[in-house]
Amino acid sequence: MEFTAIAWNLFHGRDFPPDPTLRSWRSRLLRIEQRNATHVQVNRDLSKEFATLLAATAWDVALLQECPPRFAAPLARACGAEAHQVLTSRNSLGPLRALLARQNPDLIASGEGGSNLTLVRVPGKLGGIAERRELAIHEGEPDRRAMAFTRTASGVCVANLHATNDVPKLAVEDVLRAASAADEWAAESPLIFGGDLNLRPGDGPEIFARLRDEFGLAAPTGPRAIDHLLTRGLEVLEPPLAWVPGKRELPLGGRALRLSDHAPIEARFGAAEPPVARN
Repeated sequence: MEFTAIAWNLFHGRDFPPDPTLRSWRSRLLRIEQRNATHVQVNRDLSKEFATLLAATAWDVALLQECPPRFAAPLARACGAEAHQVLTSRNSLGPLRALLARQNPDLIASGEGGSNLTLVRVPGKLGGIAERRELAIHEGEPDRRAMAFTRTASGVCVANLHATNDVPKLAVEDVLRAASAADEWAAESPLIFGGDLNLRPGDGPEIFARLRDEFGLAAPTGPRAIDHLLTRGLEVLEPPLAWVPGKRELPLGGRALRLSDHAPIEARFGAAEPPVARN
């Protein structure tokens, strides 16, 4: 069996044009659309745009981070997928936060609250979701972090994590704790361990060596990448590679709307077919 996986930090459902002058306080406060010759900056709900892009892309399992909780059902529906959502930070008073985010997503930004969302297309190659588990990595400052562990009907397991940002020591602790749990829960099954790990192999190769040596999880996307799809027990047919910027853009009024400040990464894997049950 061959299948495609992607990992993508959704930037709380916002756009991110390459020209920083478009990301202005004028747009953020007054919701005034900003344009240059090639791109547009909008400050409005983009749930339909994210759903459109993900639905049009060929993948079998998607590991999404910084996903607004309200995006889960629309994304799953648009993509023909089963969903496993685990809430992360800033999710108290969720309905109020969602209302404010619909009105001005750039102003509330990460204050809307977030989640890790794993989507498995059905019926699909992986056969849907057979088991969901959650691990709270930590509850206190600076943010709540949690891992979504998903076992598919094919037997392939998926651990989806967004590790702590800007504090490498905490990110290392997050990743090691999540990897240990994912390794235990997956047992002998193939495992994808990925998401936004907020760790660059070029800055700290030791943590990736530990993931390889202790849990069999390899190989990182690249020396400067923070988004990874590490695997154990799977054949890597096409290694993780970041999308070119234009692939996450949609046309809007003769210009491009670029979704998120992260490029999705995509990889193709091979797994043994599950045994056929005999009567």
